[in-house]
Amino acid sequence: MNPIERVRLGRTDVHVTRLGLGLAPLGGLFEPVSDEQAGQTLQRAWELGVRFFDVAPLYGNGLAERRGGAALAARERGGFTLSTKVGRLLRGSGTDAQGIWAEPGDVAPVFDFSAAGVRSSYDESLARLGLDRADILHLHDPDDHFEQAVAEALPALVALRAAGRIGAVSAGMNQAGMLADFVRTGLLDAVLLAGRYTLLDQSGGTELLPLCAERGVAVIAAGVFNSGLLADPRPGARYDYAPADPALVERALAMRAVCERHGVPLRAAAIQFPATHPAVTTVLVGARTPAEVEDAVRMAAVPIPDALWKELLP
Repeated sequence: MNPIERVRLGRTDVHVTRLGLGLAPLGGLFEPVSDEQAGQTLQRAWELGVRFFDVAPLYGNGLAERRGGAALAARERGGFTLSTKVGRLLRGSGTDAQGIWAEPGDVAPVFDFSAAGVRSSYDESLARLGLDRADILHLHDPDDHFEQAVAEALPALVALRAAGRIGAVSAGMNQAGMLADFVRTGLLDAVLLAGRYTLLDQSGGTELLPLCAERGVAVIAAGVFNSGLLADPRPGARYDYAPADPALVERALAMRAVCERHGVPLRAAAIQFPATHPAVTTVLVGARTPAEVEDAVRMAAVPIPDALWKELLP
């Protein structure tokens, strides 16, 4: 896998690097991150050739967008690809507070998949970012709002695309089944699938990925470490944002042993596995330090023998 190769996103005119940087950690995911550290992390990603950056209002309740925008605003706008998300508005009266964000703020998310909510969310994201547009706009976690998302939010995204305000319409979720339903509307250019096509969970490969390949819908694979377990398998590691079950820890440790027999770090296999599917266009990896970015880029380029995949995923 060439992490800095730029490839077309599905049938759109948007291009992404094969490895993208997810900015959730820069919003203080699990632990605080200073503005300076966030800037240094993004700077290192840029130096190494990463040109695809993914963020959301949810990440740090606006912190990740502000920090990401501050680092990218000085860059030539055509030189990078940015995605953000809609479906949550940040309000002082918000009640969708999540305990995974370590830096306190004065707003919290409110779900809103109305057409007006989508337009407001996008405009507010651009204001936080200090940028004039995003290239990709995702519906974010519409799990409990499918009907409204299809009836109102998705047409609003299509209208933004038709007006040239975005380049691609997408939906991002932690489940594959509903994403397949969104793909069947015929209105999506891409999907962001988090944690469901990894070494530990290939449920996205059953229906969604073949459907995307058939329809020409690009897949952005995220959550490839399943919240950290595949980066550093050990008791106490997280899986999908919560402490991992001991049986999952044992599976991850067994996978690490297989990788070690082939001279490949488990982190490399975890990053590169999703990209082995032809429907997957790019892989997103979160990082909170320059060193983590360097490691991700290095792991994405490690040669992996076919024999490892055959043994790891029989």
